[in-house]
Amino acid sequence: MHRRMRRIATALATVTSTLLLSLSFSASSAQAATHNPVVFVHGLSSSSSSWDDWIAYFKADGYTSSELYSWSYDWGQSNATTAAQLKTKIDSVRASTGAAKVDVVVHSMGALSSRYYLKNLGGTSYVDDFVSTAGVNHGTTVAGWCRWLYTSCGEMYTGSSFLTALNSGDETPGSVSYASYWSNCDDALTPDTTAILSGATNVEVGCVSHNEMNNDHGVYEQVRNFIA
Repeated sequence: MHRRMRRIATALATVTSTLLLSLSFSASSAQAATHNPVVFVHGLSSSSSSWDDWIAYFKADGYTSSELYSWSYDWGQSNATTAAQLKTKIDSVRASTGAAKVDVVVHSMGALSSRYYLKNLGGTSYVDDFVSTAGVNHGTTVAGWCRWLYTSCGEMYTGSSFLTALNSGDETPGSVSYASYWSNCDDALTPDTTAILSGATNVEVGCVSHNEMNNDHGVYEQVRNFIA
């Protein structure tokens, strides 16, 4: 009798343990599945590798490689051309992951092509959160040195027709959650406040150089919390 009771107790313990492990695994899987894929867009004279630090930070915080997508493009071309390529990239990410929407995180000039995609190419239907870091949202006079060399550079020069059209009407269209993180000592944005977007969550991060904005861990933590 005692032996039989021990067998029953052992069996119950095994079932309970298996159930708890199953529930734990399911909870972990559900938590992992809550991450939207993140698509990163670099800026002028840069490449996908500019996001290496942040991708490492995201992975350390539980994101997987299949949730993080950085890509390179011809940064000298028109931002409208890049926007069309971004649309193709996001369509591909959504198809491969099954995600309904992605989060878009950009640096510097990457804000222009991404916002063009949102405003003109139907992107608001497929983007949940948009984050601009040191975004040249209203242009910069610093682009004067290169505006005759590259189409993209001319488009981000203060007062360009591209910027006038991009910023006409609603600067933050659709149901997307917008944020813009900017530095008060940005050497590439003149003035620094050019990064501010009407209708967005605008955050001054203190003094962080332009090229460090998408490497800085403190800025990363704020961005991660915003898209979480």
